Amino acid sequence: MAGTSRHDRAMTMDAKRQLLTVSDPLERLRLQCLARGSAGIKGLGRTFKIMDDDNSRTLDMKEFLKGLNDYGVNIEKDEALKLFQLFDRDGSGLIDFDEFLIMLRPPMSNARKEVIMEAFRKLDKTGDGIITIEDLKGVYNAKNHPKYQNGELTEEQVFRQFLDNFDSPYDKDGKVTQEEFMNYYAGVSASIDTDVYFIVMMRNAWKLN
Repeated sequence: MAGTSRHDRAMTMDAKRQLLTVSDPLERLRLQCLARGSAGIKGLGRTFKIMDDDNSRTLDMKEFLKGLNDYGVNIEKDEALKLFQLFDRDGSGLIDFDEFLIMLRPPMSNARKEVIMEAFRKLDKTGDGIITIEDLKGVYNAKNHPKYQNGELTEEQVFRQFLDNFDSPYDKDGKVTQEEFMNYYAGVSASIDTDVYFIVMMRNAWKLN
């Protein structure tokens, strides 16, 4: 993704530095995700999604702890318990993991969210809320990719590699949902101070009007 790798490195270092002094459990979990780069929060979301066998989009305490452990999050059990209680607002013993991920995202202005959704809608050619290789064929020219030009990758492999930027390393399915796209860019957004710069970067990267 153009223009983000430098920011990614800076954000990763900054998150690791902040982790040394931050004590709030939610902020610590957020920083641990951001320390993995732009896809960190989205990757945690994917880990939870894999565990959601019954597609209820909720997690109980045991699943929550296992998900954090599987993703390699370094967290004390009592800290995880506090987090779970924070998200289990109705005391049902279950948390909605979409809400959990939204709260975990670094705060973003509406202007940033709007430009992210504009990019998503441009890529989602079929309008079904999921970006696939078929969608990309209309908007992303794989033939300009240097690895396609030197014969290292096929056109299909270039598209798949591109989608993998937004996909979790633990569950690459070649499909990117609106949530995953937003979670990825919430990570990128955390590394960029001003709305103006973020919006310019997005417009340039996706050739938005």
